[in-house]
Amino acid sequence: MTTDASTDGTTDASRDWKHRHEQRTETVSAPYGPLSLTGTHWLADYPDGSLPDIPGRWTEAGDEIVLTAEAGDGLTLDGQLFDGEARLGADPGPVAAARVGHGDRRLVVLRREGLWAVRDFDPESATRRAFRGIEATEYDARWAVEGRFTPYAAESTTDGVRTVRVGNADGVERGLGLGGELAFSLAGKDHTLQVSVEGDGSLWAVFADATSGVSSYRFRFLRPAAPDAEGRTTVDFNRALLPPCAFADHFICPFPPPGNTLGAEIAAGERNLIGS
Repeated sequence: MTTDASTDGTTDASRDWKHRHEQRTETVSAPYGPLSLTGTHWLADYPDGSLPDIPGRWTEAGDEIVLTAEAGDGLTLDGQLFDGEARLGADPGPVAAARVGHGDRRLVVLRREGLWAVRDFDPESATRRAFRGIEATEYDARWAVEGRFTPYAAESTTDGVRTVRVGNADGVERGLGLGGELAFSLAGKDHTLQVSVEGDGSLWAVFADATSGVSSYRFRFLRPAAPDAEGRTTVDFNRALLPPCAFADHFICPFPPPGNTLGAEIAAGERNLIGS
């Protein structure tokens, strides 16, 4: 199938890439996008419940966090000035919908592997003010190839997931759930990526390549669409994404699992922040 080209030489795929890139830039630079994260505070590191630059007292209580504050602390809960004690679970939705706020800041409750944390998102963060854009390579059809997903054998997984321990951007090793292998060819060479399967059936890969740490960020994300009944999907490195920790140091992005560092130079997709 051919792709229609307009009179200026652009294709539908190229125009779609440009549109996605513009949307992506707007998303990451939004008031509560990743650039606004100023801290991730693990409650286990603050047994007295006092978090850096965050009012109130935050303590663990099994499957909940207990927040204690006075009106003078200036915290809001569900949009109302908060005074007293509240029990909180992890915030499931977007940052802007977090239950607790302090002025324009949003304080997001997070849980990872049984540990509680509070993330501080501030629209006035220095990283958001300094943002100049995302360096990305223009669309090139050579980087979009057919791939085939093969789930792991059931006997080697738990409910279809094989968990491996990988380092994270904050220096801590955590579990990464993987669902299978995505095979594809680039420039006549075969490659594979170990991938996670999202709730909607789409795939997620954390990968590095020969450009990582050189002309691209040290690792990137790729999110292929859900495979069809035969396991086929498109592996489009034009859609390679910078991980959240490229925008703010306080994210805990996983590093690539074993086997996901490609020998090829993937000079495609998002590469770095402009000026980095």
